[in-house]
Amino acid sequence: MAIRYLARRLLHSVFVIVGVVVVVFLVMHMIGDPARLMLRPEATQEQYLALRKQLGLDDPIYVQFGRFVGGVLQGDFGDSLWQRIPAMPLVLHRLPATLYLTLVTLAVALPAAVLLGVFSAFKPGTVMDRIITVFSLGGVSMADFWLGLMLILVLAVEMGWLPTSGFGGPKFVVLPALTLAFRPIGRISQLARSTVLDELSKVYVMTARSKGLHERTVLFRHTLRNAAIPVITLAADEMASLLNGAVVIETVFAWPGIGILLIQAIEHRDFPVVEAAVFVIAVMVVFLNLVVDFVYSLIDPRVRYS
Repeated sequence: MAIRYLARRLLHSVFVIVGVVVVVFLVMHMIGDPARLMLRPEATQEQYLALRKQLGLDDPIYVQFGRFVGGVLQGDFGDSLWQRIPAMPLVLHRLPATLYLTLVTLAVALPAAVLLGVFSAFKPGTVMDRIITVFSLGGVSMADFWLGLMLILVLAVEMGWLPTSGFGGPKFVVLPALTLAFRPIGRISQLARSTVLDELSKVYVMTARSKGLHERTVLFRHTLRNAAIPVITLAADEMASLLNGAVVIETVFAWPGIGILLIQAIEHRDFPVVEAAVFVIAVMVVFLNLVVDFVYSLIDPRVRYS
């Protein structure tokens, strides 16, 4: 059953990726003319038409699309119109930076959020519960760019503990990861609190306690395992948003990831880079969803692939 489910999901995933790429191709060809951006304002009409012919932009849209599909099937999205190098290697060169920032952010956010949510659920109505609730609401509500600038001002400029921006050793990832972790901590801790509270009110928890089981056993062996699926779902959603490229934070901290590359490519109407970036992001998100589906079955045996 699991193999049949996997085959069905893979087939659906292929359609999703193809659909996303087709939509991006059509939208990018409707929002602007890259030839106009690449030429100087004083360029003549003859120069403009010559450049369009050189780039293949004067061909009918179906011809351009056929050429594009043929290239995609070979892993070739063409050359960047902006940087004049192959588009896919350019995107893949930025991928490690995005994955690095994403994984560090989740390594900070997920344990902190679960701990805060569980502690708040076990102490409902207390002062600490209210403090954690206010903190989580702040994480959901606060603007990322403002928090990033404040962290730069305090920890980098005033204290001198960390670099203000750039990409390099472990010190460079601390500020952008902390900035990005604030929202997932807020969202996941709220969900963890409500889910654990809901599980604690169920009969099986009362039965476990009546048998004299230690609170730690009740928490880790029973409650958290049953409360994990909603938390994992939200964590996967947060990871997907990070894989899409944290554009604002990458800009604030001059982080060379996919997000900032995608924005620059859109500004330059660089069709090949946009299409390659969207393709890579779509593949990563689809793969992430497949992994999460199988993690469900490992955590909760009641989940069946039917």
